[in-house]
Amino acid sequence: MKTKIWMAALALGLSLTAPVQAQGQFPSGTLKLVVPFAAGGGVDQAARLLGRQLQTDLGVSVIVENKAGASGTIGGKAVQMATPDGMTLLFSAATHVLARQVLANPPYDPQADFAPVARVGEAPLMLVIPPGAPQKNLKEVLDAARAQPDKWTAAVPALGAPSHLATLLLAQQGSLKLTMTPYKGTAPALADVAGGHVQLLMDSIISIQAMAKSGKVKAIATTMARRSKVVPDVPTAAESGYPGMVYESWYGVWAPKGTPEDRVQLLNKAVNKAVDQLAKSGALDTLGIEPVQESIEQFRKYVAADVTRSAELLKGAGFKPE
Repeated sequence: MKTKIWMAALALGLSLTAPVQAQGQFPSGTLKLVVPFAAGGGVDQAARLLGRQLQTDLGVSVIVENKAGASGTIGGKAVQMATPDGMTLLFSAATHVLARQVLANPPYDPQADFAPVARVGEAPLMLVIPPGAPQKNLKEVLDAARAQPDKWTAAVPALGAPSHLATLLLAQQGSLKLTMTPYKGTAPALADVAGGHVQLLMDSIISIQAMAKSGKVKAIATTMARRSKVVPDVPTAAESGYPGMVYESWYGVWAPKGTPEDRVQLLNKAVNKAVDQLAKSGALDTLGIEPVQESIEQFRKYVAADVTRSAELLKGAGFKPE
């Protein structure tokens, strides 16, 4: 009799714990990564790399959806309004967290209206100019831009993006007055540099390396403290006489506000695992990305510090939200 009671209690205990164990499993269905920029750019390439790894690791379908425009806020708004179940995520760059600093009427508060999931990686930026431009190094570029500022226009893939902040830093370091033209993503901006319609672009190596290696744009300098393994022949800005010109892009994943904490934690672990796998396979090296694996709280603190630093740079440049 006691044995039967014990077996019944054990069975009841197992039935009660089964749902708790199931919470640690990723749900079936399609996981969507929304990229708020045009296809083909650096953010898009990194998102697709992560998406493929997550699909392998989680055993679910993962799709990447591009929703470009409005400095990344069209895609951001789509994720903010999505069902907060962790199945629709935003994959973006630092652009996302600066909406309140660069837009006169931001559609949301990036820090309050989203659940940070994980930071994925960092990447240096690279300065490129049209292939037919006579300048051969950073000093020559800055000298020419200072001498004829009306003839030098910088392409900016998105306001508040690392490319924008790095261009402001370049203008500050080089004592330039650059005209800046915003674009809907890196691909169209890069195409205009290649065509000689604008004179320079600073963006992540992920976005620019293919065009630079093919000679369709001319690489001038990178913004890392050391040369990139991806483009080892391109000198750093510090080597070129501008040690203060050090700036890096970064990439992260966010969920809609209200996504259950256990689901966000599950996603954080999944993204960190995927990043680890991509780093080990060397896939991140091909894009020039340095892997980052952080807790949710570490990511949240990093964002707060980055927003403070970037806001000071924008203010120092006299930038007015548009």
